[in-house]
Amino acid sequence: MAKSKDAEGNASEHKLKIRNVKLSDYDDICEIMESVYADIGGSWTKKELKSHLNYFPEGQICIEDNGKVIAAAFSLIVTYANYGDKHTYQQITGDGLLSNHDPEGDTLYGIDVFVHPEFRGMRLGRRLYDARKELCETLNLRAIIVGGRIPGYKKYAKKLTPRQYIDEVKKKEIFDPVLTFQLANDFHLRKIVQGYLPDDLDSKAYAALLEWKNALYEADEILFGGNKTLVRVGLVQWKMRNMASVDELYKMIEFFVDTVSGYKADFCVFPEFFNAPLMAKFNQNSASDAVRALADYTEEIRTKMTELAVSYNINIIAGSMPKYEDDGLYNVSYLCRRDGTWDYQYKLHVTPDEANYWGLQGGDKLKVFETDAGKIAILICFDIEFPELSRLLADKGVNIIFVPFLTDTKSAFIRVQRCAQARAIENECYVAISGSVGNLPGVENMDIQYAQSGIYSPSDFIFPHDATLAEATANTETTLIADLDLDLLKRQRKFGSVRNMETRRNDLYELRWLHKKDEDESH
Repeated sequence: MAKSKDAEGNASEHKLKIRNVKLSDYDDICEIMESVYADIGGSWTKKELKSHLNYFPEGQICIEDNGKVIAAAFSLIVTYANYGDKHTYQQITGDGLLSNHDPEGDTLYGIDVFVHPEFRGMRLGRRLYDARKELCETLNLRAIIVGGRIPGYKKYAKKLTPRQYIDEVKKKEIFDPVLTFQLANDFHLRKIVQGYLPDDLDSKAYAALLEWKNALYEADEILFGGNKTLVRVGLVQWKMRNMASVDELYKMIEFFVDTVSGYKADFCVFPEFFNAPLMAKFNQNSASDAVRALADYTEEIRTKMTELAVSYNINIIAGSMPKYEDDGLYNVSYLCRRDGTWDYQYKLHVTPDEANYWGLQGGDKLKVFETDAGKIAILICFDIEFPELSRLLADKGVNIIFVPFLTDTKSAFIRVQRCAQARAIENECYVAISGSVGNLPGVENMDIQYAQSGIYSPSDFIFPHDATLAEATANTETTLIADLDLDLLKRQRKFGSVRNMETRRNDLYELRWLHKKDEDESH
């Protein structure tokens, strides 16, 4: 083992280990950063480190010596074209939280490397850079990019431009403690950036944008089945009508699935409690007994809609249906994927009417669904009126929120519609709402319906002037088809007139899911 001198001059043995950072390493990391960056802000906060580990634990690397962290490197993955060469440190790090980490990106972006002053001279920085390169190759990323400080520039600023200074460093006429090291690790100058770190007085706020290209990178050649950037959605504005049997219900369901799939849509969305007409045969019972009898059909209908999803090659949001389990009645929406799998989302907030008439209870899990058209979520009717849910979903990368709803009056509908519009603007995502129309005079507590299904977007120049992609005619049975451009959402989040997700004051407040996380398997 290598040996060095400790503070008292005694020989001490090193035991180095390179590994991923853990939250318990914070005190060691804080100690180093407070020493190394005393003049430009000091250490990451514990909240920031926790966020780094949450978004990209593999990219946070450290070296320990006999159990104490003595050096570390931090990074994230980005789609570099979304930023280009004119960005700041705050922008590329998501204000220090790495909330903009993109697992589908093409570039490993190094945001920090530091070594404890007492352990310099051991080439620990090179080990960390080698580990980054190995990670870049393993993940098949195009390149590593870093925004390098040029702290030695302060001495030469009066006689050299930043370009001249960097050229002198490249020729080894000048030694820069950061740039010289990075150039020695096969990084090449891409661009000189001004204002990268405004508080970096030693570098005069300049930075050298440097790149290492992965020679082993293989671009994916996707012939079919790749990630979609244009998603076609079909909403069913369903008319409530008396139905004699479940077979009659199936005929109507298949008619609309056939119609929407005929437009090559990726999703077909039904409203909340679309199967309510089947309650008519139980109307002699109390409302609570009738809805529990309706729950007996739920598994059968879900199976049928999963079969339709496969046979018509379309993902189906199966509105919502009552489900009775463990002596509790719930309102559940099913996602029936076209690959034959399915999953579900319980309604979390039940209305006073649902609780009083039917005895419905709210669920306790908020799910993000992976589909062949990206990450989606389902919020059933009343749930869209609680902004916290949509924000939690947006933080997890959801681009489309589907809202099956059921409203009896225009005032009730307006609550759902306006909240859906607000959620789309707040979270820079698409929100699609699908409701039912008509009436069911033979079903208690389901008398009349009011709906105008629609799809809403963020509000900026690249979207429709009223932030509405499409709306159905109110109170008419119909379908609504529209294309949702996911690339526009990326542009909005990075270059919009205002950027809600990016500008949020994470230093002042935060949103957390309190319920114990339970992992549910998709079927």
